[in-house]
Amino acid sequence: MKAYTYLLRCADGTLYCGWTNDIEKRLAAHNSGKASKYTRSRLPAELVYYETFETKQEAMSREAQIKRLSRRQKLALVASGK
Repeated sequence: MKAYTYLLRCADGTLYCGWTNDIEKRLAAHNSGKASKYTRSRLPAELVYYETFETKQEAMSREAQIKRLSRRQKLALVASGK
C-alpha cells in the first residue's frame, strides 16, 4: 500500500498539508467538506503537490517536515513540480 503526503491550495490562497493512502478519495473528501475543519471553510481545494511513500510512517514524517516549512518554502516545493 502506498502513502502520500500532499499540499492543497485552498480558495483563499492558503496551503494545507496532509497525508493519505488514497489521494483521489482524500481530495474528494476535502472538497465535500468532510476531511478537515480547516479546508471546509476554504473550498474548493486544489491538489498542487504530492510525494509518494512506501509506508504511512514515512508519509506522516514528511508531513511534519513540510508543516515546519515557511510559506515561501512550501511555494518553492510546489513550484519545483516534483
